[in-house]
Amino acid sequence: MKIPRWKKLLSHVVPLTLEETGSEQNPELSVMLDRGRLQLLSGDAIYSWDDLYKNFLVAFDQLKIEERSIEDVLILGLGLGSVPYMLEKVFHRNYRYTAVEWDETVAELAAKYTLSRLASPINIVTADAEVFVQVTEDQYDMVIVDIFEDDLTPPQFETEDFLRDCDELLRPGALLLFNRLHGGDRSVRIITERFFERDFKKVFPEAWAIDTGGNWILCWEKRED
Repeated sequence: MKIPRWKKLLSHVVPLTLEETGSEQNPELSVMLDRGRLQLLSGDAIYSWDDLYKNFLVAFDQLKIEERSIEDVLILGLGLGSVPYMLEKVFHRNYRYTAVEWDETVAELAAKYTLSRLASPINIVTADAEVFVQVTEDQYDMVIVDIFEDDLTPPQFETEDFLRDCDELLRPGALLLFNRLHGGDRSVRIITERFFERDFKKVFPEAWAIDTGGNWILCWEKRED
């Protein structure tokens, strides 16, 4: 969807509401234009913000993503599509994407506002990510877990079974990136640090975390055979 230039300029002064809707999974959804970028809000939580969705912007930069051999990417939790947007527009990478989004309304918004601006092929699968990783037979060069309900990661995506299912989807040399909230409330920081040390590193002992200044991106690189 093409946004008029005057709206982009005005959004640097005041955020503009482009669309308000809702779904069973997310009763309040708003597509905003803020600082010239498209933003998806669910209640008070930011689900996408083009290249200002800085958690993955910082991670991709630190990982030197443009130097890696990547063709196929799985995104669990599409939002408005910030991840493929910044990989194509900022890092100039054209990958093949499978994007799993459980909220059909969010998937439709992503297709309307973001994916229509991209050249990269993106296959949207409207499904439960927990089930998808159990049944798919495909493998990928990068798997990104970006699943939230408001500010929290649902517990079914914190289990050892889910993490091991994700591991099975990785080709040798592939990356797993898991986005977790880490800033703000001390209890949230403790939960994320405990998950990383007790659960994530149990499955991926050589994992590391990238602190993006508000979130942690938990990282694992599968060894080459």
